[in-house]
Amino acid sequence: MTPVRVRQRLGKYRIDRRLAEGGFATVYKAFDTIAGITVALKIPHAKLVTKDTLDSFRQEVRLTAGLDHPNILPVKDAGFIEGHFVIASPLGEETLGDRLSRRMSGRTMIDLAGQMLAAVAFAHSKRILHGDLKPENFIMFADNRVRLADFGIAKVARRTLEASGSGTVGYVAPEQAMGKPSLRSDVFSLGLIFYRMFSGYLPEWPFTWPPPGFERVRKSLHADLIAFLRRCLELDHRKRFADASRMMAAFKRMKPRALRGTPARRRRTKSGKQRADWKTLRARGFLKEFRSTLEVRGTCHRCHGPVSESMQCCPWCGTKRRVAPEENRFRGRCPRCKRGVKTDWRFCPWCYGSAINPDATPRHPDFRYTASCTNSRCAGKELMPFMRYCPWCRRKVQRAWKIEGAKGRCTRCGWGVLRDYWDYCPWCGKSTRKA
Repeated sequence: MTPVRVRQRLGKYRIDRRLAEGGFATVYKAFDTIAGITVALKIPHAKLVTKDTLDSFRQEVRLTAGLDHPNILPVKDAGFIEGHFVIASPLGEETLGDRLSRRMSGRTMIDLAGQMLAAVAFAHSKRILHGDLKPENFIMFADNRVRLADFGIAKVARRTLEASGSGTVGYVAPEQAMGKPSLRSDVFSLGLIFYRMFSGYLPEWPFTWPPPGFERVRKSLHADLIAFLRRCLELDHRKRFADASRMMAAFKRMKPRALRGTPARRRRTKSGKQRADWKTLRARGFLKEFRSTLEVRGTCHRCHGPVSESMQCCPWCGTKRRVAPEENRFRGRCPRCKRGVKTDWRFCPWCYGSAINPDATPRHPDFRYTASCTNSRCAGKELMPFMRYCPWCRRKVQRAWKIEGAKGRCTRCGWGVLRDYWDYCPWCGKSTRKA
């Protein structure tokens, strides 16, 4: 079998570059030429792909196919392509292991811990054991969103590597290392990951308490969270949480006071309700009036104000947009600006990107088309609001889009703006504040 090379085509995938290589497989960044998106391809080493391994893969994939959760990474495709066994999944920015090499605030660590717990707890609610929890199997996406990868695949890889005489202990619970894994084993592995995240040290066998780095933990974490970590790292599995669901319930109770110096309760008004500031009230008013008109689905990565996919800049803080996957309205995704695109468009209408899918099927009607291209060669094909370029002929759209139900216009680009709500034009970034 010939090795995989950069720029090589494997079926519909074009290999862009190699991301990582381990004892079980090599991971590549690849482009899906049909869907127009970038994916991660995991290709196991040929000598490890045996009949028993493939049978295990099929069993594990069937078992974990129902794990539909925002913090669990799905397997998009798995099978043989030109003699190579290929496993395709969404491409993240980095692993949690990479992220742990840089400084993180306490609030960020608490947020990541909550997301990791949610993923494992969901699997445990289905009575599914992961069995190989480690920072490298948690994938980071935009806006600090973390997703657990390799459900099923991790167990097959671990069994294969152990059979070949390789593999590491790392984050494995003591009883699991002796061949008796349970849901409590995942609890122990999560405890090790959390302790490393909060202290900077990974405890090692024989896991005595307190582990190395405890002084840093004692200074930064509340006593309740320290007790929580100690219970997760009990050598006797009967003294740990029964599963990640109970572990998450305990974590949620202590989350408001998890960091040392964080008040357990915020000061409230006489009515018992927290008083919203003017920015919150302004955002609520905007959403109530224009959420459906502008198809608002996401939030700004900097100020967390509500934004829509077609906006080039944040209308609240003026930051250039970084589009998150959950904002996408269509099946495809532009590899350049990450905005959603329809599979029958030839070009990205938001950023002047290159051809998305040259072999696309003929376009189909869509109620969001509201205007037509003025290019005579384009035969008057339809446009959606706030498109900057025609997705059929790539000509720049000449009309100044307006917002239905609003009269304001940007003084620079002439497109519609909401001066009662926005501080910046979301289409060109110019300030809308009065002098």
